[in-house]
Amino acid sequence: MNCTDLAKRIEEIRPGADARDVARLCLLLSNSANDIDLLAEDSKLTTAWKEMDLRLQAATDQHAAMTEELECLARSDPQKFNPEQIWILIRAIKVQSQILQLYVGEPVLDV
Repeated sequence: MNCTDLAKRIEEIRPGADARDVARLCLLLSNSANDIDLLAEDSKLTTAWKEMDLRLQAATDQHAAMTEELECLARSDPQKFNPEQIWILIRAIKVQSQILQLYVGEPVLDV
């Protein structure tokens, strides 16, 4: 199975999907599958889709929360950061790494 085949399968399952969503799903699903040919089976594609959707939703929710915290942090004076504010920055880096891992398909170093 190649990306075109996978995109066609996704469009069959979700006919009204935006082209960007189809492309994003192709990337995420192909990165998550050890063997992309297994996604030719409906049950495997459905399972992989649900797992990826859950992971993406969790990462998106974390990203939204981090964005809000970072916006508050950006309004403060960096010279007066306290330890909690430093931890906010560290968590933000971790969340960004998780999202990058989804799109790149490679494990991010766990620090």
